[in-house]
Amino acid sequence: MSRLFEPFRLGPLQLPNRIVVAPMCQYSAHEGSATDWHTVHLGHLALSGAGLLIVEATAVCPEGRITAQDLGLYSDANEAALAQVLATLRRHSPIALAIQLAHAGRKASHLTPWDGGTQLRPDQPLGWLTRAPSALPFKPGETPPLPLDAGALAQVRADFATAARRAARLGFDGIEIHAAHGYLLHEFLSPLSNRRDDRYGGGLENRLRFPLEVFDAVREAFDPARPVWVRISATDWVEGGWDIEGSVALAAALKSRGCAAIHVSGGGLSPDQVIPTGPGYQVPYAKRIKSEVGLPTIAVGLINDPDQAEAIIAEGRADAVALARAMLYNPRWPWHAAARLGARVSIPRQYWRSPPGGIKSLLLNTAAVRAAP
Repeated sequence: MSRLFEPFRLGPLQLPNRIVVAPMCQYSAHEGSATDWHTVHLGHLALSGAGLLIVEATAVCPEGRITAQDLGLYSDANEAALAQVLATLRRHSPIALAIQLAHAGRKASHLTPWDGGTQLRPDQPLGWLTRAPSALPFKPGETPPLPLDAGALAQVRADFATAARRAARLGFDGIEIHAAHGYLLHEFLSPLSNRRDDRYGGGLENRLRFPLEVFDAVREAFDPARPVWVRISATDWVEGGWDIEGSVALAAALKSRGCAAIHVSGGGLSPDQVIPTGPGYQVPYAKRIKSEVGLPTIAVGLINDPDQAEAIIAEGRADAVALARAMLYNPRWPWHAAARLGARVSIPRQYWRSPPGGIKSLLLNTAAVRAAP
């Protein structure tokens, strides 16, 4: 039997398999609110047969967006727009749905990637002054961020908690907190971006403090019967930066607070990073956290082949695998993986005649579609 298609327990949430659709920014929202694009995009992915779909990085406040076109969950309008999208998904797919809550920190106030992706100054249209642990810009020449004082730190914690309550009302099955890729919480963790001299900077214990406070705020605000977990960058890929030893310590602290899993990515904090990419290049970090901390891990990073994904799970290197670009390229990746590995996958009845050799070639799992709330 395929290990990739075995059930997976993410805290209290039971998933039918160990394939996760990673959160992927679409830069297609209007004032933080989801649009028709999100219905189409997430609709494709909801029919993929994966066990879990994580909605893209969703800002907890307007200044926490990467771009002015980012998805947000900081207003009633944001909540209502996302509710419409989710209602459509739930009518047609049984997939579990989570949302990634985020704050972009000093990497906020950018143009969309297809418009060049450069940072906008506060005096430019669609630009604003970014906030961060310290007044250190991401790139030379960018506007330095405004360091977060005690009041601003309290506001960020409150923003995460408010967004978590909105996520609970929307019926999300889980929350992933974004502490990776050089965004705000990662900026607190790394000594390259955190040069504070108060209780939130300096040694490792202090640099862990604010991300852990945010986790506690989200965990308290969200339904205790639903899981909360964290996505991290296991390393900055820069000498003297955040590293796997710090990630192990963070994972242990999160485990003690009731974190359900660690989603292990890497990089994004510094333009000086040197990443030795290759198939599954970040999986060793997931394996180390899993073995040393005993917390379930989700591995991500150039996991493209079903046999590769199967081996990662079968060999105990991670508990689940997440796919991003591979899923954009092929939203039916889990169907093809099931056919390759002799496993079962849920397919809408409307598509039963699509596989070569008919639906029996995919060993259909006729799981009931979850009713809309």
